[in-house]
Amino acid sequence: MTEPVRLSKRMSELGLSSRREADDWIAKGWVRVDGQVVSELGSKVLPHQKITVERQAAAEQSKRVTVLINKPVGYVSGQAEDGYKPAVTLIKPENRWPDDPSPEQFHPTQLRSLVPAGRLDIDSVGLLVLTQDGRIAKQLIGENTSVEKEYLVRVQYTKPGTLPESELKKLNQGLWMDGKPLLPAKVRWQNDDQLSFTLREGRKRQIRRMCDMVGLKVLGLKRVRIGKVKLGDLPPGQWRYLRPDEQF
Repeated sequence: MTEPVRLSKRMSELGLSSRREADDWIAKGWVRVDGQVVSELGSKVLPHQKITVERQAAAEQSKRVTVLINKPVGYVSGQAEDGYKPAVTLIKPENRWPDDPSPEQFHPTQLRSLVPAGRLDIDSVGLLVLTQDGRIAKQLIGENTSVEKEYLVRVQYTKPGTLPESELKKLNQGLWMDGKPLLPAKVRWQNDDQLSFTLREGRKRQIRRMCDMVGLKVLGLKRVRIGKVKLGDLPPGQWRYLRPDEQF
């Protein structure tokens, strides 16, 4: 890579910020390239050039919160649709998990730009991440994300007998969706009617469609882990802050 690239893109690649944050900081004069302030949007840099940000940028970034919620059925992940409420409406003081160990104090400004980093269908439950931090959003839903997501899925086989081993193998590797092969998954039985799915991608209604392809009907779907962060004992409809020592 020897071609110049946009400064905001390079900052995103280096994990300094999201592109939107980078543009904001550049406009405020908070970004230096090789020690010189660069405040013109669209400026380009070469890969060897050193990019630093002023303290104000780091301070602003450290105030950004990330929230974990145990989404119940009937709430959508993002924008309100068809009369259903978005999960962010549950983020209020009375719904905060009483056992949340975080010292963070709730403030309504934390709801500004608090967006879901990934989706969970309206009829699915479990761990949903909402964040103000562009770096976390990129890590979880960026094009090159490799963060695992684990689900517990209650199923019913719609054909006589039980699911053949060959079909279970297909769930692990060998299915195609929307004209493309799915990335290898880890799918195993937890008990007689429950499978554990671990995926590294999240196509729309992926697990339900995968199950459908092998004759399984999904009766319930719950996300229990994203990367190293687990749902744990967080009750349905309640939320907590991501702790400083937790990383996806």
